[in-house]
Amino acid sequence: MQIVDSIEKKFMKTKIPNISIGDQVEVSSKIVEGDKERIQKFIGTVIAKKGAGMRANFTVRRIVQGEGAERIFPIHSPNVKKVEVVKSSKVRRAKLYYLRDRKGKETRLKEKFSKLVSKAERIAAKAELRAKLKAEAAQKSAPAKEATAPKPEVSAEQTED
Repeated sequence: MQIVDSIEKKFMKTKIPNISIGDQVEVSSKIVEGDKERIQKFIGTVIAKKGAGMRANFTVRRIVQGEGAERIFPIHSPNVKKVEVVKSSKVRRAKLYYLRDRKGKETRLKEKFSKLVSKAERIAAKAELRAKLKAEAAQKSAPAKEATAPKPEVSAEQTED
C-alpha cells in the first residue's frame, strides 16, 4: 500500500477546502463540451462526505425547479477548480439524507454563527477602515496642495545679492 500512497500523493491537492456537513457551498467545476471548456458553478448544501485520501468526495444537493439534484464531487479532482463556503449550518448528523424527503422550507437548516463576526466587531472594523482611508487621503492631498501652491515671486533686487 505504500507504493499506491506515494503515487496518490503526487496527484493530491495541497489546498483542501475546509467544508463540513450542512455548509452551503459554491463548487466551480470545469465542463468540457467538444473542444470548448467552461467553468460551471453548482450551489447547494453538503449532505455527505465519504472516503479518505485521494478517494475523498462530498455530495452536494440543491433544488432546481422543484426537483432535487445531487452531485458528487471528488475533492482532489482536477476538474473541481474552487469550493467556496457561502454559509455554515448547525447540524447533528453526519449524513443529511433526510433532506431528500423534505420540500420547501422544511429543508432549511439553522445557521451557525460561531464562524461569523459579531455586529459590533464588524462596525468597529468598518470605522477603523474609514479612519485609515481618511488618513491616506489626507496624506495624498497634502503634497498635492504644496505642489500647486503659487510660488512667491522673486524680485530683481533679491537675485542680485
